[in-house]
Amino acid sequence: MHTDLWNYALALYAQPGVEAACLRLQDEGGDVCLLLCGAWLQARQVTASEPRVAALLALAGPWQRDVIAPLRQLRQQWRKQAEDDPQLAALRARVKGLELEAERGLLGRLEQQAAEWPGERKRCSEDWLARLMPGAAMAEDALQHLRVSAQALQDGEDVD
Repeated sequence: MHTDLWNYALALYAQPGVEAACLRLQDEGGDVCLLLCGAWLQARQVTASEPRVAALLALAGPWQRDVIAPLRQLRQQWRKQAEDDPQLAALRARVKGLELEAERGLLGRLEQQAAEWPGERKRCSEDWLARLMPGAAMAEDALQHLRVSAQALQDGEDVD
């Protein structure tokens, strides 16, 4: 089992179809870092209580809004221009690296927040993903793909 959130997130994101599902969830207003954290907490069998959900949302919101979103917006804004401008393409790649570094920073903060939350001996039936995704019904197919992929990753690790 991936004990740290960053490596878990990388492994889950690499599963077939997860990147597309995450981008769809992001387009629907979801915070992919929060959702990856939710899948990690689900795999660790941590109960999704209201105070825990609220703590993660309160932690992620400002970082997402003030750090990650501006970097993403700038990177996306330069997409078309960068196709014909190698210098701008290089700057855009650096902004993308900063965006990834900011996401890694948020995952680290989320992991630190959840560090003291114990896992249960039995499988949790509570769904972290539904609780962390605003308007979950609008992107239920993408959310379900993320759930299934997380479970498949967990099942694969349990066999090893």
